[in-house]
Amino acid sequence: MTVRDAISAPDAQGEPRRTTRRFPLFTRDTARPEGGGRAAPGDAPAPARQWPILTVLSAVALGLLLTALDVFRVGTILIGAALLAGAVMRWMLPSVGMLAVRSRFTDMVTYSVLGGAIVVLALMAQPSPLLEIPFLDDTLHFTVR
Repeated sequence: MTVRDAISAPDAQGEPRRTTRRFPLFTRDTARPEGGGRAAPGDAPAPARQWPILTVLSAVALGLLLTALDVFRVGTILIGAALLAGAVMRWMLPSVGMLAVRSRFTDMVTYSVLGGAIVVLALMAQPSPLLEIPFLDDTLHFTVR
């Protein structure tokens, strides 16, 4: 089956131009994210090719399980640490498979900010927080108490 887009006369470089503003039926020029290739050779089994995302997802699943089993602080810290580990893997490894979503910089910032926020919030959780930030306590005093 051959799909033809509406084209016009060639431009200055000799390439035909599209005359319609509609998108083509098949996208041919979408690039994978940087580092979005396989993390292991193509002849390796599927789980081995995607070990970075499986590592992060396994750690998050374990953290969710711990949280469900009423070990809240340890579980949420594990979830945040898994995202931080994903940021480190995205920074250090040339190919991370499905862990790559956007550009390397965007992935690293997203994983780092979310992971760091989860860890900080887990450390601040009541009762008996392990981390106290004074200006947040003052803000809470004026808004809630």
